Amino acid sequence: MTAQALPLIITGEGQAADRLERERQALRAQLTEHGALLFRGFDIGGVEGFDAAVRALSGPPLTYTEQSSPRTRITGNVYTSTEYPPHAEIPLHNEMSYQAVWPLTLFFYCIEPPHTEGATPLAATRDVYRAIDPSVREEFERRRWMLVRNYGADIGLRWWTVFGTEDRAEVERLCRAGDIDVEWTGAEELRTRAIRDAVHRHPVTGEAVWFNHIVLFHMSSLDNAVREGLLEVYGMDDLPNNTYYGDGAAIPDDVVEHLRQCYRTASTRFDYQRDDLLVIDNMAVSHGREPFTGPRKIAVAMAEPSAS
Repeated sequence: MTAQALPLIITGEGQAADRLERERQALRAQLTEHGALLFRGFDIGGVEGFDAAVRALSGPPLTYTEQSSPRTRITGNVYTSTEYPPHAEIPLHNEMSYQAVWPLTLFFYCIEPPHTEGATPLAATRDVYRAIDPSVREEFERRRWMLVRNYGADIGLRWWTVFGTEDRAEVERLCRAGDIDVEWTGAEELRTRAIRDAVHRHPVTGEAVWFNHIVLFHMSSLDNAVREGLLEVYGMDDLPNNTYYGDGAAIPDDVVEHLRQCYRTASTRFDYQRDDLLVIDNMAVSHGREPFTGPRKIAVAMAEPSAS
């Protein structure tokens, strides 16, 4: 799982789901070895065929729960990719690493490629782990990391959208089950805190991997003008999202910039082609999104929940 090996490109023809089902065991071994597979030249068969491909390799796709970004359900548990403005970059991260349970496998299906850029950059999490200054890494291993989310009335996602219910008691039950602290801060406002490990062991290889959302949710990842505006209006405590050390102390901007640079050093990219099918081992490889021009229609699905 080095930058040069991401993703392993597999070319062919015919129905993608048929190939994945027929060679499932060998392909899963290749996914573990390389971290990401790109199937190119196959007939995906639209979103229904995409759903079938997910099931052929990894079983039923998962529901997008405790969401942190706007998406639209296309069919079943197939969703649009994150619906952020085209000019926005999404930093490298691992899907749902802020949750107690996360998907082990991710699928991306290119329905319509962008005109320029718009790649899904990839970075092997073991390479990111090794690139981090040992003193920085050890501090996170010792102190862990915390995600604080504020669900307000005028910015970001609403809590009933994220948790799929308007019942406060049910929200509290879901949060207890997910090891999340709950604080109701107003008539319709909610603040949650979750403390997670920054470093995990890959469930198959046993390698140490850098698996978290520290950079993506840290306020320093915001555009400077947006960051200053949010701080002026909401203050530090009420930002929609922010990350801290697990004991609640601030993570310095220069530490996050160091982590960001480690992702850059380990990252690689490719340009999407129509009907590309990208499969990612979520614990082995982090992903992001480049800014883009043009349509860029990417369907996504998640599968194989981790052990809680």
